[in-house]
Amino acid sequence: MGKMNQSFLNEFLILGLSQKPDLQVPLFVVFSFLYLITLLGNLVIITIVCVDRHLHTPMYYFLMNLSFLDIGLTSSVIPKMLQICATGNRSINFSVCLLQFYLCFSFISTEYFLVSVMAFDRYIAICNPLRYTVVMNKRVVALLPAASWIVGFLDPILHTVLISKSFFCGSNNINHFFCDLSALLKLSCTDTSFINSITFGAGVVMGLGLFISTFTSYVVIISKVIRMPSSTGRQKAFSTCSSHLTAIVLFYGTELGLYMKPASWESLEKDKVFSVLFIIVIPMLNPFIYSLRNNDVKRALSKTRVKIWGKHTVLC
Repeated sequence: MGKMNQSFLNEFLILGLSQKPDLQVPLFVVFSFLYLITLLGNLVIITIVCVDRHLHTPMYYFLMNLSFLDIGLTSSVIPKMLQICATGNRSINFSVCLLQFYLCFSFISTEYFLVSVMAFDRYIAICNPLRYTVVMNKRVVALLPAASWIVGFLDPILHTVLISKSFFCGSNNINHFFCDLSALLKLSCTDTSFINSITFGAGVVMGLGLFISTFTSYVVIISKVIRMPSSTGRQKAFSTCSSHLTAIVLFYGTELGLYMKPASWESLEKDKVFSVLFIIVIPMLNPFIYSLRNNDVKRALSKTRVKIWGKHTVLC
C-alpha cells in the first residue's frame, strides 16, 4: 500500500534548461524567436507548394509533409518551454506529460520514414529517370507519406503504455525541458530494462537501418551525378542532393547520438543539448536546407509575392 501511494503522481515538475531566474527572460526571447522562424519557414513551404502548380511534384509534396512534421514536433515542446520561462510554473499533469512524450516521438518516428521516402524519390529521379513517372505514380506518392505517418504514430504506443503503467517514487522533477524518455525512466522505480531494450532495438532496426539505406541511396546518387555529361545538370542535381544529405546527417547524427549512445556516456545535460538541436534547431533549418535555397522554390516565392503585392496594390 505504501508503494502504491508513493507511486501515484498527478504531476511532474519540468526543470527546463536552467532554473536561474535571471536566464528565464533571455531563454524566452531566444526560443520565441526560433519558434517563430520555424513556423514562418515551414508555413512558407506549405503555402507555396499548395499555391504553385509547378511545385505539384512528388519531391515537393514530400517536403510539404516534412514541414507539417517539423511544425508538429516543435509545437509539441516549445509552447510549454515558453510558458515555464514566462510564468515560472514548471508543473505538468501526468497525462499531459505522456501526451507530450507520445506526440514528440510520433513526429520523430514519422520523420525517420519520410526522410527515407525522400531519399528513394531522389534515387529513382536521378538513377532511373525514364521509369520515374511509372514508379512514382500518384497512388505511390499518396501512399508513401501516409504510411510514414501511420507507422510513425504507431511506433511510440508501446513505450507510452509501459510508461503509463510504471511506478514513480521519490522526486517528481524531470531534469529536462520536456517529457523525454530518458528523464522519465530515471524517475521510475519500476524495472526499465525492457523499455531500454525495445528502445535500443527500435533504434537499431528503424533508426540505424533507415540511416544506412538512406545514406547508401545518396552515395549511389552522388556517384551517378559525378558521371553526368552535362555540367549544368550535374551542378543542379549535386546542389539538391548535397543539401538533402546535409540535413540527413544532422537529423540522424543528433537522434542516434541521443538515444543509442553507450551508458557510460549518459548525461542529462548533454541530452538537453542534443534535444535542442534535434527538436528546435533542425526543424528551423530544414526549410532553408531543403527548399528555400532551391531555384524552383525561389521562383515560386517571387511569383507568390508578386501576386500578393499586385492584389494589395489594386485594393489600395
